[in-house]
Amino acid sequence: MTGAIQKRWLGFVQEHATIYDDDLVPGAKILAIGGAEQSHVNLAHPEEIFYEYLARIANHLRVLREPSEPLRMLHLGAGALTLARWASVVFPTSTHVAVDIERELLDFVLTQLPLPVNCSLETIVADAREVLANQLDGQKFDVIIVDIFSGPEAPEHLTVPEYYSELFAALNDQGLLFINIGDDPPLAFTDRQVAAAQQSFAFVMLSSSPEMFSRRYPGNSILTASKQRLDESSIAQCQAAGPFPSEIKHSLGLDGFGKP
Repeated sequence: MTGAIQKRWLGFVQEHATIYDDDLVPGAKILAIGGAEQSHVNLAHPEEIFYEYLARIANHLRVLREPSEPLRMLHLGAGALTLARWASVVFPTSTHVAVDIERELLDFVLTQLPLPVNCSLETIVADAREVLANQLDGQKFDVIIVDIFSGPEAPEHLTVPEYYSELFAALNDQGLLFINIGDDPPLAFTDRQVAAAQQSFAFVMLSSSPEMFSRRYPGNSILTASKQRLDESSIAQCQAAGPFPSEIKHSLGLDGFGKP
């Protein structure tokens, strides 16, 4: 690491957040919390996404929405605001609301990692569920991204069917929900999230590398849900967009995956 390491104490999780250079990617920074890498930002090229699971969300969105669409995006779990930065370049008319329960984290990230000049961002310090009933009550979004889950350790109130119902209500009729799900074998937590989403949404798909669907490896999957069914062509394009290797399960295939 060639540059100075920046550090901030986070009162909610009782850990230090650090930001330091990525020596392998010029102009890029890494955000770590408690010593564990959380986010990667390329300040010189915010349209480039390093982490596979975030790139998968970005690639799905590229397929499912046109760059000219004025997307209103809600980010539940702010991290280093990687996808807000990305969308400000790829979807230049997009606007963003970022929610995080860590007040110090939002301030730290915005101070140390300046946003692109055209990034329209509102930040809210709040719980990712309570915010829907309070600060954002009655508001609608085109895209909601939830990046909080970490297997069975995820806050229970953010994993239950009632939360998916509230996310459903916060989306417009053509809205898209993306959830990053980290899990370990045998992926029982992933199964519960798929089942919870299916109680509210007309269409749910799960995308990851093929090895994840073997249930033998830890990793991340992206759950995509919508009020309207996606056509087969769009689903195939999402899979083809990568990152590679890439596999998507939905409908009967996803039902089968949930019954090993």
